[in-house]
Amino acid sequence: MSFLALALAAGLLSQTPGQAQDPASGPVAELGDVVVEGRRLRSVVQSFVGEVTAPATSDRGPARWNGPVCIGVVNLRAEVAQYIVDRASDVARELGLEAGEPGCAANVLIIAAADGQAVADGIVEERRRAFVPGGSGMTRTLSALEDFRTSDAPVRWWHVSAPVDSESGELATRLPGRDAPQIAVSRASRIRTDIRDDLFKAIIVVDISKVDSISLPQLADYCTLIALAQVDPKAEVASFETILNVFIDPTITGLTSWDRDYLAALYGIEQNRLGSARGGEIVDLMMRGVRADPVED
Repeated sequence: MSFLALALAAGLLSQTPGQAQDPASGPVAELGDVVVEGRRLRSVVQSFVGEVTAPATSDRGPARWNGPVCIGVVNLRAEVAQYIVDRASDVARELGLEAGEPGCAANVLIIAAADGQAVADGIVEERRRAFVPGGSGMTRTLSALEDFRTSDAPVRWWHVSAPVDSESGELATRLPGRDAPQIAVSRASRIRTDIRDDLFKAIIVVDISKVDSISLPQLADYCTLIALAQVDPKAEVASFETILNVFIDPTITGLTSWDRDYLAALYGIEQNRLGSARGGEIVDLMMRGVRADPVED
């Protein structure tokens, strides 16, 4: 069942898609050498990647889209929905992805709701298998799913990914009712694996009553980032310049250079490296982008 049908099946949605002292006023104290200690750039980048990235399981690297991305938006006026679809699709294309044409089967569903918690709870209750398919390494924990259902955040999201054969793209995990997959292992090494992790579905619930402090372009970019990457809903990113902070800092107008560098790194890594190696490669690639970004006044 498509995500659009899933949302409608829940019966919860309509189909509308300091002062300085005068030096002469007293003796001047003699100071010793002043050492300014700051975190090295790599440490900062590592911290950002570590906070933001949320793979399905801790022993796997982050998943990404490797096939077409089809964005669907429901419960918003057509022109508003189309703006979000176009924005997310444009960024996807910039990353080398194929964006679905009108009428495609949505694998990213953005649901606008008057009560985000009620809608999230309802669709999980009605179609739980869509959120927890049952294969190993496909989703985050049941505790994370409960957070999705009960969160009071303005925007909440859930990703479904899967380990697949890096050459054939066939599922490399067993789903209930299906035969175990047959995967060749001759290509594997100590740093590489035959398996990569693909995103398959993303569902994003936007609580309309809680997003009126930001603009449509800001909301579109926020949804774009979490649609294209497995972002941790509990990431502590207040010290970083990212669209993820838009609800506490509305001066962030859209995807920042850090957001773009992160996405470019995620979609630039060699994805069949082992999980920890993938994380290190994301940091390496993001470092190049951060160093190349122009300095803003």
